[in-house]
Amino acid sequence: MKTPYYVIHEDMLEDNIRTFQKALETHWGDNSLIGYSVKTNSLPWILKFMLDHGCYGEIVSSDEYDLAEKIGFGAGNIIYNGPIKTKESFFKGLKNKNYVNLDSERELTWLEEYEGTEEIKIGLRVNFDLEKACPGDTVSGEEGGRFGYNYENGCLREAVRRVKALKYVKLAGLHMHNSTYTRTLKVYRTIAEMACRIGKEMDLDLEYVDMGGGFYGGLPEKPGYDDYMGAIAEVLKKAYDPKKTKLIVEPGASVICGPIDLVTAVLDVKDTNCSRFVVTDGSRIYIDPHMKMHSYYYDLALREEGRKVYPGRQIICGMTCVESDRLIYLEHERELCPGDLVIYHKAGSYTMCYSPVFIQYHPAVYVEKQGNYCCVREKWTAEEYVQNSRW
Repeated sequence: MKTPYYVIHEDMLEDNIRTFQKALETHWGDNSLIGYSVKTNSLPWILKFMLDHGCYGEIVSSDEYDLAEKIGFGAGNIIYNGPIKTKESFFKGLKNKNYVNLDSERELTWLEEYEGTEEIKIGLRVNFDLEKACPGDTVSGEEGGRFGYNYENGCLREAVRRVKALKYVKLAGLHMHNSTYTRTLKVYRTIAEMACRIGKEMDLDLEYVDMGGGFYGGLPEKPGYDDYMGAIAEVLKKAYDPKKTKLIVEPGASVICGPIDLVTAVLDVKDTNCSRFVVTDGSRIYIDPHMKMHSYYYDLALREEGRKVYPGRQIICGMTCVESDRLIYLEHERELCPGDLVIYHKAGSYTMCYSPVFIQYHPAVYVEKQGNYCCVREKWTAEEYVQNSRW
C-alpha cells in the first residue's frame, strides 16, 4: 500500500458503536436512537457501516441529504439539522417524515407556507446561555452560540407559539446540541436541565429530546459513553418518561476518531544550521485541518532495529509548502531515515472530509479487519480533481 493512506480498523469501530448503543439502552431503554454525524466523516463506506448498524444519518445540508439517500438512508431515518437547509430539502424532510429540527427564522416561515393535510412533526433547536452556567467549557464563549432560537430573549417562546398555531404541525422535539471544549459531565447535565425547564415552562408534550453530539470517549481515565448517557438520563427522567419520550444522540468524533489511523512515510531528512527536518508524505491538514492541535497520538515504525539516537531535535514535517506544516518534535529519539513510517492514531474526526485538495489530492482509504485490508477509496488523481470541470 502506497503512503500516505488512512486505515479504518473495523472491529474497533464496531466496538465503539455497540458500546455506545449499550450505554444508551442501559440508561434510557429501547426508546432511543443514535444519529451518526455525517459531517464528521462522510466517507461512503463509513455511512453504509453506520446504516447497517442501526444508526440514523444526521445531516446539515441538502448535499448531505443527497449523499445520505444515495447510501441508503431514506424516509424516517434521517435527522435534518443546521441553518443552511434549502427550501426544497426542508419540505422533502417533512414529507418523508424525517426528524427535522428548525434552526432559523426562514424555516419558521417555510413551515407556515407548507401545504399539507397530514400531521407533520418538527423539532426546534434551542439556543441558551450555556457559558454562563459552565464558564470556560463552551466553544462559543461569552459571545454565545449562533444556532437555534434563543431562550433568554424570548425567541424560543415565540417560535413555540408560531408552531403551536399551525393546524397540521406538532412540536414534537427539542434539539439541544452545544459545542464544548471539555469532557465535563456538568455540561450535559446543564443541557438536560434546560430541556426539562423548557418542557415544563412552555407546556410541551415532547416525543423526543435530541441531545446532539460532542461526546468524548476512548480514554480510560476520562468520562466515557456510559458516564455521559447516565448523567443525561438521570436529569431528563425528572421531566420525561423514557417510554413516551425518545432520547436521541448524535455522536461523530466520539465514535469515529479512534478507529482510524493515518500512515505516512519519511521522504527526506534535511539538516540546517538551526534544526533537523524530517520530511514526510503526510501533512497536518490530513489529521488536523485547522492546524491548531499541539500534540498527536503516534507510533514510529523504523525499517531496521538498532538505529542510533539523534542527540538533538528532529522536526517531523508534512509535504506541503507551508512552514507551519510541522507535526512532531522528537527529542533524543532514534534517527529517522527515508522509508521509515510515522503512524498517527485517532485520525478519523473531520479529516477525510475536511482536508483540502492542496498540493496533494485525497489519500487512499483502507479498511482493516482481522489483519486483512480492503481499499474503500482509491487515491484521488488529476482525473478525480478535474471531473465536471471545463477548460
